[in-house]
Amino acid sequence: MARPRQHAPEALHAQVMAACDAWLQERPVHTLSLRALAREVGCAPSTLLKLYGSFGNLLQHVNVETLGRLKLAIEGLAAATPEPRLKGLATAYWQFAQQDRYRWQLLFDYPLAEEGELDQRQSDMIEALFVRVEATLKEYQPALDDAEARRLARTLWGSVHGLVQLGLNQRLGYWQDQQLEVGELLDQLLTTILAGLRQPSSAS
Repeated sequence: MARPRQHAPEALHAQVMAACDAWLQERPVHTLSLRALAREVGCAPSTLLKLYGSFGNLLQHVNVETLGRLKLAIEGLAAATPEPRLKGLATAYWQFAQQDRYRWQLLFDYPLAEEGELDQRQSDMIEALFVRVEATLKEYQPALDDAEARRLARTLWGSVHGLVQLGLNQRLGYWQDQQLEVGELLDQLLTTILAGLRQPSSAS
């Protein structure tokens, strides 16, 4: 679990994270304030400032928890073969964004930590997610070298993220009076990219 400063009470930290979780299940982060959060956990705002240093740092701990939840959401996909695994990762990402919308928005709408332990925790967790995609791409197409897999993983996931963002905001448009489905577009995206990756092996 993400930890506050060295001498911070763990019990209060747990209360704060639980209060943030309850808030973000129903309301976006821009409606949350340090004062409102202190009221939820029954302490003074100054106590939270002493615990976390700033409201921004407090929200970074929420982001660490969100990344942990996202990791848990995709961990069960490791046993699948590469193609369904990648499609499963994209689907799990979309489902996570739908089910934990306000947490997901906080993760991307609020700047991540830029220094210290929180920065390292967040960077390590994000990198682990990309490494999972890289490894799956290399398993699917062994001809990819490390640099190619790294670039492709980020290009691919940037595309997945864009579809998810547009889907949440209902900005994907319509076809024959029906709203385009994110799941179908994700499947088409992955099918197209993976079909392209097959070419080097078939050409050889």
